Amino acid sequence: MEYTEAPRLPKWIETFSHSYTKLSLNPIYARLAILLGLPVHLAAYIIYQVRRRDDNVQAARNLVTQELLASGYKEKLQADFEDQLRCKYRFFGENLDNLQFNRQVHKLTEEQFRQAVHEHTLKQLDQRLHRRTTYSDTFQALLRYPLFIILTLLPGFPMYLLVLLYHNAYLKYIFERLMMSLLVIIGVSIVVFTILKLSPFHPAVNILGETATSEQIEAFNKMHGLDQPFFIQLWDTLRGIATFDLGSSFAGNEEVSTAIAAKFPITLTLTMISLALALLIALPIGIISATRPNTLFDYTFIFIALLGLSIPNFWQGLIFILNFSIHLKWLPATYNPNNWLSVIMPVIVLGTGLTASVARMTRASTLEVIHEDYILTARAKGLRNRQVLLRHAVRNALIPILTVVGLQFGAMLGGAAVTEKVFNISGIGSYIIDKQFIPDIPAIMGGVVYTAITISLVNLAVDIMYAFIDPRIRTKMKQY
Repeated sequence: MEYTEAPRLPKWIETFSHSYTKLSLNPIYARLAILLGLPVHLAAYIIYQVRRRDDNVQAARNLVTQELLASGYKEKLQADFEDQLRCKYRFFGENLDNLQFNRQVHKLTEEQFRQAVHEHTLKQLDQRLHRRTTYSDTFQALLRYPLFIILTLLPGFPMYLLVLLYHNAYLKYIFERLMMSLLVIIGVSIVVFTILKLSPFHPAVNILGETATSEQIEAFNKMHGLDQPFFIQLWDTLRGIATFDLGSSFAGNEEVSTAIAAKFPITLTLTMISLALALLIALPIGIISATRPNTLFDYTFIFIALLGLSIPNFWQGLIFILNFSIHLKWLPATYNPNNWLSVIMPVIVLGTGLTASVARMTRASTLEVIHEDYILTARAKGLRNRQVLLRHAVRNALIPILTVVGLQFGAMLGGAAVTEKVFNISGIGSYIIDKQFIPDIPAIMGGVVYTAITISLVNLAVDIMYAFIDPRIRTKMKQY
């Protein structure tokens, strides 16, 4: 007998089918794929039902049922269960109710008989090299047909995009982090909104004054939707955040999106400059201190770092204004976007704590890494100390440093309000502080949520940098 080799599928079809098989093993991704590709799955389910009619399983089950009935297996089961139940009732001294007794015997007999039919059917199918057709098998078989994918490309495009995303370890990693960030942002929105609603301050009373009549307060609440139930207000707020339309603020009736667009870049710019300055100073100093432990330079560095961590921002800002603005008259006391000199003091004040934290972490991490075995091996190969330090030590020491930078960036962005108040900077931090005692819910929600979005994106970037810096994380990503 001559055998013809089955035609080889295109490589992209095999890769796509294999990726979907891996995806289906993950319960969350499998459910998401069904949801995104619901029209495709409905069509595949119809095909599955048609194929199921021609399946050998039902015929084998009917044959096994007839054989077991003909052999008297069911009657034997019934007799055995009758004896068991009689012994049970006799042992516990219970009265025998014929109707209840017959029901129990019938129920146990049917369950055991169905189980026996199922086991015998599977056994016969295995012997005949048959396999039961399942929906999962049917759908995965359909994915191996290029025509099926082409015909269902439009209705199933979101699902196919998810499969391709799952195939790439980096894209999958980024997608999962984005989903986590989205959940965090939603959680922050709900918590902040709930806290504002539980606040003892009433916006209408604080804005209109204590002399406002009940009619005026009622009209104010109706105009801003404060008379609606809690969940309706929450839904409107979440929808406004998603569509970048937070409406107007309670005080001043200004567009919240416009106000945030004008103030948020100021805070973000100061934070980014402070971050860059802190990294330029902290990384070299921390590395040098780690390579010279227990020296005068090291002790001096530790003292200055502890000092930088201990100084409160507001006090440092006031001291700077007193000395450099009032006494020496070198720098302006308040921020002016048209004068770059006015940026120097806020940036230094904002970056002092971050510089100290990053420098200490750089020293500790580098000090730990340079005593590892692979560093000794690199030195034994004849590499110079600078090559060993920059190529092997620093790169592996960056993981905890990146963690500190990601955490401190959020603290800087959220804690910039104090610095902004000291230097009279009209940023997002001072904007939130001015609005929180009303409480101006749209303004506060906009400021807090968009700050949370920025922090989430920075942490996402840190997570992605982990994967590119540490090969162990890349290996885990590909195995996951």
